[in-house]
Amino acid sequence: MPDDEDVPISVADTATGRTRRLARQCQTYVFKPGNLMHLEPGRLKDLVAQALAAQSYVVCHETLPGVAPDGVAPAVCRGFADAYSTNALRIIERLWGFVDVDPPQTSPFACAAHPPDPTGTRV
Repeated sequence: MPDDEDVPISVADTATGRTRRLARQCQTYVFKPGNLMHLEPGRLKDLVAQALAAQSYVVCHETLPGVAPDGVAPAVCRGFADAYSTNALRIIERLWGFVDVDPPQTSPFACAAHPPDPTGTRV
């Protein structure tokens, strides 16, 4: 039986026939300096390497099932999509396109040291 990491997470928007992608960075954007997600050393590098090796993409951690607030569906990480060009992202763009969705308004990962920013950016 496959573990949870082996089960693909769907970022398909069945209403539009497109793929959900964040319209902007989420509140705890993993590619921003400062390690807002408190990832273990090397974890982000491993995630990116896995996605690139598979010619795929990274799903935004704030939109993952079981983590995202109610009503928020999985979406491609904006930072990954902006920084990398993979076969999957190119095929999606050419065949179906993306529907850009807002990141969650609240983050289960935000803390007092990094309060939520409604604009989706940090200074």
